[in-house]
Amino acid sequence: MTSEQKTSKKLFFLVAMPRSGNTLFASVMNQNPEIAATANSITLEIMKDLFLLKQTDVFQNYPDHKSLNNIMDTVYDNYYKHWPQRIIIDRGPVMTKPNLNLMKVHFKRPFKCIVLLRDLIDVLASYMQWYTENPDAFPNKYNHKNDEEKLLALMNKDGAVAKELEAIKNSYNYPDMCHYVKYDDLVSNTEQEFKKIYNFLEEPYYPHYFENLKQININGIGYDDTIVGKNMHKLFGGKIRKVYNPYIEKIPERIKQKYAHIRF
Repeated sequence: MTSEQKTSKKLFFLVAMPRSGNTLFASVMNQNPEIAATANSITLEIMKDLFLLKQTDVFQNYPDHKSLNNIMDTVYDNYYKHWPQRIIIDRGPVMTKPNLNLMKVHFKRPFKCIVLLRDLIDVLASYMQWYTENPDAFPNKYNHKNDEEKLLALMNKDGAVAKELEAIKNSYNYPDMCHYVKYDDLVSNTEQEFKKIYNFLEEPYYPHYFENLKQININGIGYDDTIVGKNMHKLFGGKIRKVYNPYIEKIPERIKQKYAHIRF
């Protein structure tokens, strides 16, 4: 496949902070046998790593740009070509400025992006509950003295939350490319929100179920949460619904003051 040829699959993107309904979204969408909504995807990281090769002495000693660009142009198509699903929803911070610049050069076709939104304090409260109840969670493995330090680490430039937040903020510069879904709406008006998503994807609606969702398993592969911490991506039984998180009240006051204005 040349860089000018389009994949036979329809490829969309998902941007969201962690703890914003990503796993719920994927579990529901993956009920449709035509769709694969991915876990955290490495495809964008592959493209970025290939780009960084251009800065190495080995490459600059023999700068074969065309050959390397051929690989970069086909990262997504090659990664997903053996997947049986017709529609791929790839999850990653594709909407940051640097990542969009890469996509414009190497993806070479228009694309649409679903953006899941959740107020930042709610995201941090969900993280706090998770790492408090699961001692093996990755925020507990570093030399942080208290909750404030753990939550600030998530928000530093390399933290799990910050890069996705950057992508969300930048996405507002491209409203025609994006469809926004608020977490509260997703869990309160679930079927209505998924019908809107299908409309955005320009696909016929699939009759989903919204109770006792299955854990993520795509083509026989599921999350291994022993890597990041128990229950990071676990879906619990029952009907999708909004549940009050008492850890909202336990967020350190300085964290609230610093981030309470980031609302969606």
